[in-house]
Amino acid sequence: MVEPTDRSSTAGQRLGAPESFGVSTLEPGLRPPTQPPGKLVSIRVQMLDDTQEVFQISQRSPGKVLFDLVCAHLNLTEGDYFGLEYQDQRKMTVWLDLLKPTLKQIRRPKNTILRFVVKFFPPDHTQLMEELTRYLFALQIKHDLACGRLICNDTSAALMVSHIIQSEIGDFDDTQSWQHLLHNKYLPDQDAIRDKITDCHRKHVGQTPAESDYQLLEIARRLEMYGIRLHPAKDREGIKLNLAVAHTGVLVFQGYTKINAFNWSKIRKLSFKRKRFLIKLRADPAQNSHHDTLEFAMASRDCCKIFWKICVEYHAFFRLFEEPKPKPKPILFTRGSSFRFSGRTQKQIIDYVKDSELKKVPFERKHSKILSMPPQSSSFKSHMPKESALSVPLADQPDSARLGHQAASNGLDEPPAGTSSTNGFHSLPTAPGSDPIQSRQNHHSTGSAQDQQLLNPGSPSSGDSPLGSPHVVVNGNGPVNDQVMGSPSVLGPGQSPERQQLSPLTSPLLTEAGYVRNDDEDEARRKFPTDKAYFIAKELLTTERTYLKDLQVITESFQSIVGKDEAFPDPVKNLISANYDPVYKFHQGFLKEVEQRLAQWEGRSNAHIKGDYQRIGDVLLKNIQGLRQLTIHLQKHSECLVELERACRTSRKVETLCREFEQQRVCYLPFNIFLLRPLHRLLHYKLILERLCKHYPPTHDDFRDCRAALADISEMVLQLQGTMMKMENFQKLLELKKDLTGIDGLVIPGREFIRLGCLSKLSGKGLQQRMFFLFSDSLIYTSRGMTPSNQFKVHGQLPLYGMTIRESEEEWGVPHSFTLFGQRQSVVVAASCAAEMERWVEDIRLAIDLAEQSSSPDTDLLSSSLSENKLSEDGGAEQEMEDELCSSRSSLERQGHRGNTTVHVCWHRNTSVSMVDFSVAVENQLSGNLLRKFKNSNGWQKLWVVFTNFSLFFYKSHQDDYPLASLPLLGYSVTVPSESENIHKDYVFKLHFKSHVYYFRSESEYTFERWMEVIRSATCSASRSLPSTRKDLY
Repeated sequence: MVEPTDRSSTAGQRLGAPESFGVSTLEPGLRPPTQPPGKLVSIRVQMLDDTQEVFQISQRSPGKVLFDLVCAHLNLTEGDYFGLEYQDQRKMTVWLDLLKPTLKQIRRPKNTILRFVVKFFPPDHTQLMEELTRYLFALQIKHDLACGRLICNDTSAALMVSHIIQSEIGDFDDTQSWQHLLHNKYLPDQDAIRDKITDCHRKHVGQTPAESDYQLLEIARRLEMYGIRLHPAKDREGIKLNLAVAHTGVLVFQGYTKINAFNWSKIRKLSFKRKRFLIKLRADPAQNSHHDTLEFAMASRDCCKIFWKICVEYHAFFRLFEEPKPKPKPILFTRGSSFRFSGRTQKQIIDYVKDSELKKVPFERKHSKILSMPPQSSSFKSHMPKESALSVPLADQPDSARLGHQAASNGLDEPPAGTSSTNGFHSLPTAPGSDPIQSRQNHHSTGSAQDQQLLNPGSPSSGDSPLGSPHVVVNGNGPVNDQVMGSPSVLGPGQSPERQQLSPLTSPLLTEAGYVRNDDEDEARRKFPTDKAYFIAKELLTTERTYLKDLQVITESFQSIVGKDEAFPDPVKNLISANYDPVYKFHQGFLKEVEQRLAQWEGRSNAHIKGDYQRIGDVLLKNIQGLRQLTIHLQKHSECLVELERACRTSRKVETLCREFEQQRVCYLPFNIFLLRPLHRLLHYKLILERLCKHYPPTHDDFRDCRAALADISEMVLQLQGTMMKMENFQKLLELKKDLTGIDGLVIPGREFIRLGCLSKLSGKGLQQRMFFLFSDSLIYTSRGMTPSNQFKVHGQLPLYGMTIRESEEEWGVPHSFTLFGQRQSVVVAASCAAEMERWVEDIRLAIDLAEQSSSPDTDLLSSSLSENKLSEDGGAEQEMEDELCSSRSSLERQGHRGNTTVHVCWHRNTSVSMVDFSVAVENQLSGNLLRKFKNSNGWQKLWVVFTNFSLFFYKSHQDDYPLASLPLLGYSVTVPSESENIHKDYVFKLHFKSHVYYFRSESEYTFERWMEVIRSATCSASRSLPSTRKDLY
């Protein structure tokens, strides 16, 4: 093995190899493998940074010896992701077989250069545990871009190249960046998008090389051609195709477009016969079909064999738990190939690095001009290492660098979880029989089934982007193995490459996806901020990110749709734009300041030594004072809602446009809710500041700023409170109007919504499930229609004026029943439980009091056709509804009106929700990373979770534009796991509904309590006691 400290005497230089300044060992690391005796032969290997090294091996040594020498030279622990390829005497590129003697494969070693390249591309770069491994993968991506192998659109290409340049020369400088692009070729057609590249580069201020690697891989892994090596073939009709293999299975391309994919679970056998490559599929029990065999013709038998070998290796590496055992040698004759995968599987790599305490040494980046002092050492279970910068010119103070909307707009139409048809994905299960509503993607077009899916715990989801360092730009050996969760090391979601601290984006417990935290996590946790104020500030950060995404629905998604439609009235368009765009721009800057402060608070700069940045009150005070200047826009938001409704009412085209927009995945809630988000956000700021002021003693440095900010925001809330509550009621009436059919004039001044939910109505045919809607002047009852719109059909109205109510359980022998005596008819209804009955009785009595005070006692809500027919409880309507209720509930899957609104959830869960509950839900919104575990699964999966509107919405990361799935919480119970459930982890809560059980882990005691608090607000109906800010409006 070449000693890197004495390059003048290496065999590589004696043979004329160029001097290596790239990836190399800076101190002794992994031991070189033992070689068999015999004459030594020099083999030249080209590294990923284009340097060449010469290694001496014995003539009889197998390929594994050479490969281990290369890994030892690089101090590469995760070497099994890589391989050595070369051109054989047939000019075909082949992989070095690790089991066969090297010199039997390489006939002319003096004239052959082996290339050390990535062989196995994992689905998610967060599975790569060391910074060195990610750096080598980044070099591979750089090479694939330059040679035109990684095909993508201009936006993605420009963004990736900008991250490469950031890692090489640092922050953007107009002259330097331009010259660098002129002298370096990163893309075949680089000149055409040079301006795009520089525009992207400007936005990466403060991003370290390690962070740039992370961002590069984050974008690359989403591309369809990521890690794809095409093998030309033809189908039976002679059409030219390309075959490829990936972690999911065998792929078929026509040109650069994937046209088919065969998952490993569907493949029974792969084989080849002469130059025919055969894929034998398993029989599909659903179709009662026989085994299918697909045949592809390749150029030669050798081409078939090369592709077959890499398929065998990919399958073993990603699907097996351990290296396959060698076949026993046959006694008389051989049948088939004896080739097998040699090396550790991906699971073995992860387990090895997780369980081992390895000494890590830093590495050099050949092309990077940003230098750093390497850390002395790092241990997997030891303290987090620190790094210090050398005396080199540093960049300007950066903003917090993150991928943000750029990653979302890199030209991809589908999210990562939706691009594959693999069986390794799971959607959230539905409740038995009557509850098929947990995934919200059911109303979309093709591909919606995939969009519902979430990565399973064994397939780690992508992390979140790292935040830029505010002061020091470092290029050292980053997070390596300092993982508190014992899973693949993730630069972005888990740690900063500089001080190894966790970003405010994630937590010490949520560093990794799909793996259980290491038992020795307590020491790592002590290195992490533990002050409650820090977690309150972090809640501000996570909810602000979600809030900004919600504003994007209005300022970008909705405005881009209406801007193209001439039917949409310009005054309404201009009104929305003029009053939401300034708010969005303001909060962009606010979020950036909060991100920077949290990064500083965590100690990713020297400022934390003085304690200057372990506070958030000054940031809040400054921005709330700035927010007060936008009050005039906030006051106009109610006008925006009213004018939009008027436009929909007067124009069928505008109404259709808004309905179609609500069916888009980005609009995961009714659109009117997004319009009220800025008013709701004021309440969130107020509650966060109240918690901070309660936590701080009056002598604390941050107390004065927090108290001043609280006074300012309280004044704004008081000023806008009346408008806020009226608009919430107006918005709810508009939403119910979409859910109901057979009703006229629901939205009128003075009418208040009070409660909706399921009750059983007693008729001549027994108890029948009905949906009741209680307003301040009437009570209507409906049943769920089987139309494509999934609306509820109104069957009757009970005016509240003069109504009386009496409990009648003994009279009718029906548990939890009561009778409503109206002026024209009486109705007997039963609730699902005593608590539900109590809520209904209390609210109906309140509504009767409100109706008595009303000046219009005889308001008729029913449409004219329904009133004329007088659909009675015992007539034909009952038979009609009997048929409807017996039919399939799969209409939730149909196109049309959103099928998982609160009304539909209450119908399926047989529960109710009041306006008080909606008001509490407005205040109890929460976002952040959680680890989720299913009842029968072993691993924990990291997800970005948003709680709003009585539901949990699940994302792979906070950068995603729309959720992958949702879980409505009405009817669920939230508890702490019992000892018998064997969940021996901290801060775990359990969600339970019928047979469905989910476990969620949070990062700290504070976040655990917050998640429990907000989820309880959705699972437990609120009492009539309203928050003090809302009492006067009910």
